[in-house]
This record gives sequence, C-alpha cells and structure tokens, in this order.
Amino acid sequence: MATISPPADPESNPRIKAVFDDIRATRKSDFINNIWHYLAFDEDLLERTWQEVKAVMATPSDLDPLTKEIIYLAVSIINNCEYCVHSHSAAARAKGMTASQHAEVLKIVSLAAKTNHLSNAMQVPVDPEFLVSQD
Repeated sequence: MATISPPADPESNPRIKAVFDDIRATRKSDFINNIWHYLAFDEDLLERTWQEVKAVMATPSDLDPLTKEIIYLAVSIINNCEYCVHSHSAAARAKGMTASQHAEVLKIVSLAAKTNHLSNAMQVPVDPEFLVSQD
C-alpha cells in the first residue's frame, strides 16, 4: 500500500503538466508510469527527479541505453525495489534485452550478492593492485 496518494488531477498543475509533457516527448510515448504520478505530490521533487533521470538515462553517453537499463535493473534487484525491478525489466526488454540476457543478468546479480556476502563475512583485505593511486 502506498504511503502517499497521487494528486487526483495532476495535469491541472502547469508545473506537473510540463514535466509530464517532457516525459512524453523524451520517451516518445503517451504513457506516464506510476512513479511520476506519485512523485507529483511534490512539484519540486518531481521536477528534480525527472531532470536527473533524463540526464542519466535518456541522454546519450558512453553506455548504450540497454546497458543503462540492465545496470538499473541490477541495482533495483539489490535494493529490493519491486516497482523498479518491473519497470526496468520492461524498459530493458523494450530496448532489446532477450530472455537469455535477462537470465544472465540474474545469474550475475546472484553471484555478485553471494561473493559480496562472503567477502564481507571474511573481511578479505583488498589487493593493493586494485587500489587507485591518489597521485
């Protein structure tokens, strides 16, 4: 159950409508997913969050869009965010992730979680070769 309620008519607020219109234009879709409706309870939070998401996820960079979605999916799994796991699984599939790739992502996330727990439990010292020099 949600901890807040989204505004009943969010697009009656010009600031919210502007963000929703930008989401539609950026994504080339009329669909506004629930996260944005719920964030619309606070215009400042909605605007800032969308600007950050747009800058990182929708702006061309050294990582291709599918890789960005797969990373977001992996972090969402680790952070146990059901909403984001579903959202970014769908986004990754829309950007070309195959069932085989999805399975591989799950194997990697599972393995990383296991070895992270083992390393932390044993307090394994970091190899000096892995440390970045501050020079």
